[in-house]
Amino acid sequence: MPAEEGGSAPLNDEEFLAAFEEARLSPASFHHRDHIRAAWLCVRRYQRLDAIARFSSALRRFAIKAGAPTLYNETITWAYLLLIADRVRRGAAEEWEAFAAENDDLLTWRPSILDRYYRAETLRSDAAKQHFVWPDALD
Repeated sequence: MPAEEGGSAPLNDEEFLAAFEEARLSPASFHHRDHIRAAWLCVRRYQRLDAIARFSSALRRFAIKAGAPTLYNETITWAYLLLIADRVRRGAAEEWEAFAAENDDLLTWRPSILDRYYRAETLRSDAAKQHFVWPDALD
């Protein structure tokens, strides 16, 4: 569980989300599982469109702070948020660890759950990085 930059104590959900939205988390300790946790917190706290907007903005700020602004991918971001929102709607987990245990397929970075829905070249494309692209793996 990441700590704020300069700190070592694990953050509770409120602290973690605030630190993520304010780009105060250490990029070196912010991994895929942490992305999913932050997205889960946004989905649970905000209306869907607001969750997408807030998470996307925060992730862009985080990428800029990490010195990697070109790593942000709108399609990957939105697709995960939509999958998480669907799982939250259908599931009963109220706590992060319970959600994570029930949805381990979302926590695996490689291979990614998005491989079911997207061709690799689609996700790597400039179009997918700049705006949401609909799934195309079943075309």
